[in-house]
Amino acid sequence: MERIVYVNGAYVPESEAKVSIFDRGFLFADAVYEVTSVLDGKLIDNAGHLARLERSCRELGIKMPTTAEQLTSIQQTLIEKNHLVEGGIYLQLTRGNEGDRDFSYQDAIEPTLVLFTQAKQLVDSPKVKHGIKVISFGDIRWKRRDIKTTSLLPACLAKHAAHAAGADDVWLIEDGYVTEGGSSNAYIVTQEGTLVTRPLSHDILHGITRAALMKLVQDTGVAIEERLFTIEEAMQAKEAFISSATTFVWPVVAIDDQPVGDGQPGSIALQLRDIYIQTARAHS
Repeated sequence: MERIVYVNGAYVPESEAKVSIFDRGFLFADAVYEVTSVLDGKLIDNAGHLARLERSCRELGIKMPTTAEQLTSIQQTLIEKNHLVEGGIYLQLTRGNEGDRDFSYQDAIEPTLVLFTQAKQLVDSPKVKHGIKVISFGDIRWKRRDIKTTSLLPACLAKHAAHAAGADDVWLIEDGYVTEGGSSNAYIVTQEGTLVTRPLSHDILHGITRAALMKLVQDTGVAIEERLFTIEEAMQAKEAFISSATTFVWPVVAIDDQPVGDGQPGSIALQLRDIYIQTARAHS
């Protein structure tokens, strides 16, 4: 069955979905996006994703064409129409189309809204059993990474470099410190058992899964430090992991071909992953 997608108020087969070549999302990556995971046919942490979408739009002056409640209804309709049980819903909102290419734009321009589903195996991912390998890579992104824009070329280049090197992903480095993963937040666990992750700022995306994990970890008795850390410190850590909407938590078992800890998925990462999934399912 052909996937049904949403484009500017209409549910259409994906083969019939169309957006103008003059849309600013296509020409300038003048757009924001969100990805909400779906488990058991239910949206996970969706309120946080839609709140972040609204923040991104405010920061860039992009008009929201619908309310959060209407967006949720659209997402739920797509889940039903596509019989989605596990995976995610991608949402992209562009500044819109003014009929030609011009760097400047009118504030009254009507935005373009697109959503589609993606069926993926989230819970039983093989990346959890074996962990992932990352390489360090220079962070060449713009200075407002807290805004979730579609300007993802640096991340695409970085991930391509990782795959060419036989790794799964990257940890991005700026001024000697880890910012985040290619499309995730980054964490280490020190030899003393302290969970360390970079504090929120314009330098990293304010991850919705990160926010949930920071609350859940408090119930585990694990100490937390929000501070900068270097790739060298990460290599000497007891364990490391990433988080994002569609990975939940994936253990990192090697950095630049050097094993992290014993080179196996760490116990804290796996514990947090299990707690997150249980909590998400209980509250979805």
